[in-house]
Amino acid sequence: MKIATFNVNGINGRLSVLLRWLAEAKPDVVCLQELKAPQTRFPATALRDAGYGAIWHGQKSWNGVAILARGQDPLETRRGLPGDPEDDQSRYIEAAVDGVLVGCLYMPNGNPAPGPKFEYKRRWFDRLTAYAEELLALEVPIVLAGDYNVMPTDIDVYNPDRWRDDALFRPEIRDAFAELAAQGWTDAIRTLHPDVRIYTFWDYFRNAWGRDAGLRIDHLLLSSAIAAHLSAGDVDRHVRGWDRASDHAPVWVQLDLNLSGHRSRPARRARR
Repeated sequence: MKIATFNVNGINGRLSVLLRWLAEAKPDVVCLQELKAPQTRFPATALRDAGYGAIWHGQKSWNGVAILARGQDPLETRRGLPGDPEDDQSRYIEAAVDGVLVGCLYMPNGNPAPGPKFEYKRRWFDRLTAYAEELLALEVPIVLAGDYNVMPTDIDVYNPDRWRDDALFRPEIRDAFAELAAQGWTDAIRTLHPDVRIYTFWDYFRNAWGRDAGLRIDHLLLSSAIAAHLSAGDVDRHVRGWDRASDHAPVWVQLDLNLSGHRSRPARRARR
């Protein structure tokens, strides 16, 4: 099973890029972030024509997450991160696909820091960590994929000193990521490439793409029930160089699973 995450930075404006990459990479499951589209404007028909069923949690102008599955419809198990019933930002959606529970997330950016946006990010991270612990207790194959808006270590940023006070790199946020991983999650890309500078995001400004001034902020975390099946993973960084590209590139992992004849089953009742 090939599972990918891709912050598309506006699904309708960059639909041609997404469809081109889907046809080229043929992932089995895709987590999308920053749809920047209300629920009614998600391009479900175009994606179905491309061979992908989808569930999505849209929001006008900002945020928005979706899960695509090749040749089938993902079975939704949760919509929205628990822990704050008043939080109406579209940042988490979850589905079962072929026996794997997939959580798609879009962590708040948090800038400027310190400030209200940074405190919201910290609260959101705390909620994610608490919920992730509940998920691990299920002892089933789980992937938490998305734009975490955090560079976990110095090797994940082109110029660490330039980013020390940024909300994506402040010690509180890196510590929160380390605490999450310490529950028993495997950072798939870093596990496969322990000493390599790998980036998933290049800003549109200051020729960041041309200078390879990137950040690794898109991650796939694997539960212990599935981490042993990790066989490959990388960043399709060439997609960042396409016309009208997102400022993120798709990130993917390959999991060697015996899924013959097995279809999705819900891990928990859907929450809307």
